[in-house]
Amino acid sequence: MKIRDFIFFGCLMCVPTLVYGACSVANLTRCLDSACAINIGANPAARCQYCGSASAGTPTKSTTMRNISVGTSTKYIISDKELKNAPSDPGARYVWATEQCLKKVSGCTPDDVTDNYDKLIEQSCTAAGIATEFTNLAQQANEKKSQSSCSSEITTCIVDAKRCTADYRKCESDTEFDRYFSECSVLSVGCDEFLTKIRSSLTSARNTSIANATKLLQNIINSYKKTREQKLATAQASCTGGKAKQDCIARVCKNNMRNKCDIGFDYEKTVAEQLCKFYDTACERLK
Repeated sequence: MKIRDFIFFGCLMCVPTLVYGACSVANLTRCLDSACAINIGANPAARCQYCGSASAGTPTKSTTMRNISVGTSTKYIISDKELKNAPSDPGARYVWATEQCLKKVSGCTPDDVTDNYDKLIEQSCTAAGIATEFTNLAQQANEKKSQSSCSSEITTCIVDAKRCTADYRKCESDTEFDRYFSECSVLSVGCDEFLTKIRSSLTSARNTSIANATKLLQNIINSYKKTREQKLATAQASCTGGKAKQDCIARVCKNNMRNKCDIGFDYEKTVAEQLCKFYDTACERLK
C-alpha cells in the first residue's frame, strides 16, 4: 500500500532535504513504531489501526506495555509527551509520524519510509483482517438463534445439489449423511443446542424420501410388468384359431392388392398368405 499523497508531500515540505550519512532503517522503523506500533506484541494489527486504515478498528489500549521495538534507547522514538499531539486518524497520524521521525533520524527521506515501513503496515492490515474475521465468527457463535432458523439453515445446506440433493439420493448411506450433516452443522454457528433434534428430523426426512423413491421405482417396475403381461395375453388370444394370421391376410388384401384378393385372383391371396406367414412362427413361440 502506497500511502503518500498530496497532503503527505505538503506536510513534508518543512523536512530538510540536506542529509548527512546513510539512513538507518532500524532506527527509522523504531521511531515510526513508537507512534504506529504501540502494544504490537499483544495486538499484531496495531500498525494498521494506528497508521493504516480506520476500517481496521480502534487500537486496544494497554498500560502494561507500550511497544516491543522501542528498546531502552529513547533517542530515536517519539515521546509520550509528543504523542499527545498525534492525530487520531490513521492517515494523518502516518504523515505526522513520518515528519517527526525524519527529524529524529538523519539521512532518511520519505522514500525510505515508503519503501520500508509501508510493507509492515500492509502485513499488519492483513492481520487486522484476520482478526476482524475471527471476531465476527465469535459474535455469530454467541448469537441466540431459534430452532426454526437453525433447522432452515441446516436443511438448506443438506439438500444442496453439492451434498445430499433434495431427494437425498446422494445420502442413502449413513456415512455420507453424517459427513454432510457435520459439515452443515459447523457452517450454521449458534445452533449447537438444537442439533440433536434437527438431526433426528432430517434423518426421518431422508428415510422417508429414500423409502418413497424405492416404492416409486417398484411401482414403475410393476407397471411395466403388468403391461407386458397384458400384451402377451392379448397376443396369445389373437393366435387362437389363427385369428392373428387371418386378420393380417385380410389387411394385406385390402390395403395392398389391386383386386382385393377377390374370386379369380387367387395369386393375390397366395401372396398375402406368404407375407403373413410369420404369424405362424410367432404364435408357435407364444404357446
